Amino acid sequence: MTVSFKNLTFDIDGEKIVLANVGGYKQRNRHGFLEIQVAGENRPSHAGVKAAYSSEEKHLKYISHTLEENLLCVIQESELIQAKTSFEAFDDTDTVRVYTEVTAKESLVLEQVSSVVIGGISPMGNARSDDVYLTRFFQSHHTECQPRRASLEELGFISDGAQQVSQKKISFANIGSWSTKEALPQCIIENTLGMLMFQIESNASWYYEISDRDGDIYLYLGGADATNGSWSKKLEKGDSYRTYSVALAFGKDLNEAVGEMTKYRRHISTLAPADKNLPTIFNEYMHLSWDCPTEENTRIYAPVVAKTGVEYYVIDCGWHNDEDSRGIYNYVGQWRESHTRFPSSVRATTDFIRSLGMKAGLWIEPEVIGHKCEEMLNYYTDDCFIRRNGKRVFTMGRYFLDYRHPKVIEYMTETIRRMVEDYGAEYIKFDYNQDLGVGGEGDAYSLGEGLELSAHAFIKWVNAMTERFPHVVFEGCASGGMRMDYKTLSAFSLISTSDQIDYLKYPYIAGNILSAVLPEQAAVWSYPVGYCKPEEITDDQIVFNMVNSLLGRMHLASHLEYMTEEQFKLVKEGILVYNSISDFKKTALPYFPCGLTKFGDDTVVAGLKNGSTAYLAAWCIGEKEIRIPIRAKNASVLYPSLPNTEIKVSENEIILSFEREKTAAFIKLEIKE
Repeated sequence: MTVSFKNLTFDIDGEKIVLANVGGYKQRNRHGFLEIQVAGENRPSHAGVKAAYSSEEKHLKYISHTLEENLLCVIQESELIQAKTSFEAFDDTDTVRVYTEVTAKESLVLEQVSSVVIGGISPMGNARSDDVYLTRFFQSHHTECQPRRASLEELGFISDGAQQVSQKKISFANIGSWSTKEALPQCIIENTLGMLMFQIESNASWYYEISDRDGDIYLYLGGADATNGSWSKKLEKGDSYRTYSVALAFGKDLNEAVGEMTKYRRHISTLAPADKNLPTIFNEYMHLSWDCPTEENTRIYAPVVAKTGVEYYVIDCGWHNDEDSRGIYNYVGQWRESHTRFPSSVRATTDFIRSLGMKAGLWIEPEVIGHKCEEMLNYYTDDCFIRRNGKRVFTMGRYFLDYRHPKVIEYMTETIRRMVEDYGAEYIKFDYNQDLGVGGEGDAYSLGEGLELSAHAFIKWVNAMTERFPHVVFEGCASGGMRMDYKTLSAFSLISTSDQIDYLKYPYIAGNILSAVLPEQAAVWSYPVGYCKPEEITDDQIVFNMVNSLLGRMHLASHLEYMTEEQFKLVKEGILVYNSISDFKKTALPYFPCGLTKFGDDTVVAGLKNGSTAYLAAWCIGEKEIRIPIRAKNASVLYPSLPNTEIKVSENEIILSFEREKTAAFIKLEIKE
C-alpha cells in the first residue's frame, strides 16, 4: 500500500511503514522515519554516538493513518510507546512541516526523540558521498548567517562503499539558550536531484545529523537528546512529549529552495497589526547614545529624526536605573524609569517624541536580573531563577529568570503594562545578551528538559504580551542575531539580524540574511554617520548604509544632525524608496542571482523577486564592476538619484560600473520570462 502526501510517498507493508520518497530523495532500505531511544533498552548497533539504530526504531509497528487535505498523521506503536507523527502541508509551497508526539504505555524515560528522519540523501547511497553537498550557515557575534558549502566527502564521509555502517557523522548540536550562537538551525542539502532545505524550530538546544545506515545516507532532525544537550524526559503511563517542529523545503536551485521555505515561514509568523506596513525605525543605540540615552539628548536628536519621515523612535538600554550606565547591566531587573537621565520622566520624553509625529519605543532585557539588583533579588525566591546543581546560573553578572514561575510572569507582565501604559511605549525591543548554557533544574527530569521547558514558557509569555497589546510592535534581539530561529520568529514581529558596527561589513550579513529570515522581519542597522566627524561624512557612506537596510527592516541610527542639507536628502530619499517597496516586500521571495556571499568578497548582490519584477541591492566593496547573470528586459538605478553608477543591460547579464569603491546602489529590473 502506498500513501502520497504533497511530495512525500509512504510505503505500508503489513506492520511496517517507510517514508520511501521525500521530494525525489528515495530511501534505499526499509528503516523507519523515527529514532526513539528509551532508557535501559538495547541500541542494536555498534555505531558509536550516532542517532540511528535507536531502541524503538525496529520495534515500531504501523497502526493507522489519517489523511486530510493538508495534514497526514501516522500512528506507530512499540511495546513501550505510541508515536504520532504529523506532516503538515500548505497550498502555496512545497514545504512540509513535521513533528512527533510520543505517548508512554508505561513509566519510562526518553533519551532521544527525532522529529523525523529521512533517507536517500545520496542517490548512490554511502558508496558516493562526493556527489552530495551540504551548505551550513555559521553564526557568531557580528558575523551572522555565513554559508559554507562542502561535499560530504570533504566533511569526512568516506566514499569507498566498503562499509555498511560507518562511525562517521556530520552533525551539529546547539546547546544552550542562545539558539543560533554558532550556527543557524537550517542547512541546504544538494545532490543531482536538486536541493533540500531544512530548518529546526527551536529557541533552545537542537540537533541535526547526516550519516549512514545499511548503505543509505540519512538526515536526522530534532531537539536535544541525552548525548547532545543532556536531555532526557520521564513519562508516566499516558504522558506525552511533543518534539520541536522541523520544515523540509524542496527546489531545483538555491532561489527555489529558499523561496519555498520563505513561503512557508509566512504561514508560521505574524506581523503585529501596527507593523503591517513595515514602518521605518530609528534606534538611539548604535553610534549615538549606546548605553546612556538621556532626556536632553533625545530632545536634540528626535526633531532631526522626525524630518526623515521615520515612524518609530526607540530609546535603547539606559532609560531605566539611576546607576552609572557603565555598569548598568549589573543592576537591571526593576525596569523602572531613570530619574537621573530622564528628570522630567520617561513619559514626558515619549510624549515629546509623539508630538513630533513619531511613535516611541523602549528596550528591555526581560529574562535577566543583574547580580547587584538587590530589590529584585530579595523579591524573587530561588525557584524563580534557572538553577543548576542547586545554584542560580550566573553569567556576566546576570541571573536568569524562569518563566515557568507565576511570580516571574506576574512581575514581568506588570512591567510590560507599565512600559506601554505608563511610559508610553508603542514599540518594545526584547534583548537577551547572554547564554545560560545546557539548562537548569526545577520540575524537570534533566538539565536539557529544564532548558526546553523554560524556553517554551518564555515564548508562551511573549505570545500573551503580543495578544494583550496588539498595538505594540515587539522586536526580538539577542546581542544581534544570537536567537534567530523560527520558534522565536513566530512570536516576534521582527528580529535583529546583527550588532555589526562596521557598515562596510554589513553587506556580508545583509546579502545572505533573507535565506534565514523573512524580509519583513529582518532588521538591519543603517548608521549613515557612524564614527565620523561632521567633516568626514561622505555621500558614498550614506548611500552604502541606506542600501544595507533596504531589503529588510530599516533600523536607522547615528548622529543625523551632523549632516549637511544635501546629505540629509540622501537619507530621506532612501526612506522613500524603502516605503515604496514595503507592499512588494511582504509577498516577494529572496533572490540571489550571484549566489550567497562571504566576508571578504569584493562585491555583494542580493534581492527580492515577485514574478518578473525584482529589486537588487548591489554593494561595490573592492571591485568597481559587477556582472550579474540575469536576462533582463530593462534595469534602472532606483537609489541613489545622484549619479554614482552606470548600468548596462546585455543579452545575458546586467553590468554595473561604479565610479568609486565602497559605495552601493539599489536597482529595479524586469526579468525576461
